[in-house]
Amino acid sequence: MNWTLVFISGLITYLLRYSMISLIKKDMLNEKTKTLLNYVPSAVFPALIFPAVLLENTGSLVNYNDPKIVATLIAMLVGFFSKKIVATILSGLISYWVILFFLKIF
Repeated sequence: MNWTLVFISGLITYLLRYSMISLIKKDMLNEKTKTLLNYVPSAVFPALIFPAVLLENTGSLVNYNDPKIVATLIAMLVGFFSKKIVATILSGLISYWVILFFLKIF
Protein backbone atom coordinates (compact mmCIF):
# COMPACT_ATOMS: atom_id res chain seq x y z
CA MET A 1 0.00 0.00 0.00
CA ASN A 2 2.83 2.43 0.77
CA TRP A 3 4.40 2.04 -2.66
CA THR A 4 1.01 2.53 -4.30
CA LEU A 5 0.57 5.81 -2.44
CA VAL A 6 4.07 6.93 -3.38
CA PHE A 7 3.43 6.12 -7.03
CA ILE A 8 0.04 7.86 -7.08
CA SER A 9 1.46 10.92 -5.30
CA GLY A 10 4.31 11.10 -7.78
CA LEU A 11 1.95 10.75 -10.71
CA ILE A 12 -0.34 13.49 -9.42
CA THR A 13 2.62 15.80 -8.80
CA TYR A 14 3.99 15.12 -12.27
CA LEU A 15 0.64 15.74 -13.95
CA LEU A 16 0.09 18.99 -12.05
CA ARG A 17 3.50 20.33 -13.00
CA TYR A 18 3.22 19.14 -16.59
CA SER A 19 -0.19 20.74 -16.98
CA MET A 20 1.19 24.14 -15.96
CA ILE A 21 4.08 23.81 -18.39
CA SER A 22 1.93 22.64 -21.27
CA LEU A 23 -0.82 25.22 -20.73
CA ILE A 24 1.48 28.24 -20.78
CA LYS A 25 1.83 29.49 -24.30
CA LYS A 26 5.21 30.76 -25.36
CA ASP A 27 3.83 34.14 -26.41
CA MET A 28 2.14 34.72 -23.02
CA LEU A 29 5.44 35.65 -21.38
CA ASN A 30 7.32 38.80 -22.30
CA GLU A 31 11.06 38.76 -22.96
CA LYS A 32 12.00 40.08 -19.52
CA THR A 33 10.07 37.31 -17.80
CA LYS A 34 11.65 34.67 -20.04
CA THR A 35 15.10 36.07 -19.26
CA LEU A 36 14.43 36.03 -15.52
CA LEU A 37 13.10 32.45 -15.66
CA ASN A 38 16.41 31.33 -17.18
CA TYR A 39 18.06 32.05 -13.81
CA VAL A 40 15.70 29.89 -11.76
CA PRO A 41 17.63 26.56 -12.05
CA SER A 42 20.93 28.16 -11.07
CA ALA A 43 19.27 29.83 -8.08
CA VAL A 44 17.46 26.72 -6.85
CA PHE A 45 20.34 24.27 -7.27
CA PRO A 46 22.61 25.76 -4.56
CA ALA A 47 19.65 25.96 -2.18
CA LEU A 48 19.22 22.20 -2.57
CA ILE A 49 22.89 21.20 -2.51
CA PHE A 50 24.60 23.37 0.10
CA PRO A 51 22.51 22.37 3.15
CA ALA A 52 23.29 18.73 2.38
CA VAL A 53 26.99 19.55 2.17
CA LEU A 54 27.39 22.05 5.00
CA LEU A 55 25.02 20.70 7.66
CA GLU A 56 25.22 17.57 9.77
CA ASN A 57 22.15 15.46 10.51
CA THR A 58 21.74 17.36 13.77
CA GLY A 59 21.68 20.73 12.00
CA SER A 60 25.13 21.90 13.07
CA LEU A 61 27.84 22.95 10.62
CA VAL A 62 30.36 20.36 9.47
CA ASN A 63 34.12 20.69 10.04
CA TYR A 64 36.25 22.28 7.35
CA ASN A 65 38.02 18.96 6.66
CA ASP A 66 34.81 16.99 6.07
CA PRO A 67 34.98 14.78 2.93
CA LYS A 68 31.77 16.36 1.59
CA ILE A 69 33.35 19.81 1.55
CA VAL A 70 36.54 18.59 -0.12
CA ALA A 71 34.54 16.70 -2.77
CA THR A 72 32.34 19.76 -3.34
CA LEU A 73 35.40 21.96 -3.89
CA ILE A 74 36.80 19.43 -6.37
CA ALA A 75 33.46 19.29 -8.21
CA MET A 76 33.28 23.09 -8.31
CA LEU A 77 36.74 23.30 -9.86
CA VAL A 78 35.89 20.65 -12.45
CA GLY A 79 32.60 22.40 -13.23
CA PHE A 80 34.28 25.77 -13.57
CA PHE A 81 36.91 24.53 -16.00
CA SER A 82 34.93 21.91 -17.93
CA LYS A 83 31.49 23.60 -18.06
CA LYS A 84 29.95 20.11 -18.24
CA ILE A 85 27.34 19.02 -15.71
CA VAL A 86 28.01 15.29 -16.04
CA ALA A 87 31.74 15.75 -15.47
CA THR A 88 31.00 17.92 -12.44
CA ILE A 89 28.64 15.41 -10.87
CA LEU A 90 30.90 12.44 -11.55
CA SER A 91 33.99 14.22 -10.24
CA GLY A 92 32.20 15.13 -7.04
CA LEU A 93 30.88 11.62 -6.48
CA ILE A 94 34.12 9.86 -7.35
CA SER A 95 36.26 12.19 -5.26
CA TYR A 96 33.91 11.75 -2.29
CA TRP A 97 34.06 7.96 -2.58
CA VAL A 98 37.86 7.97 -2.95
CA ILE A 99 38.27 10.22 0.09
CA LEU A 100 35.98 7.97 2.16
CA PHE A 101 37.88 4.90 0.96
CA PHE A 102 41.24 6.34 2.01
CA LEU A 103 39.89 7.56 5.34
CA LYS A 104 38.75 4.02 6.19
CA ILE A 105 42.10 2.50 5.19
CA PHE A 106 44.26 4.91 7.19
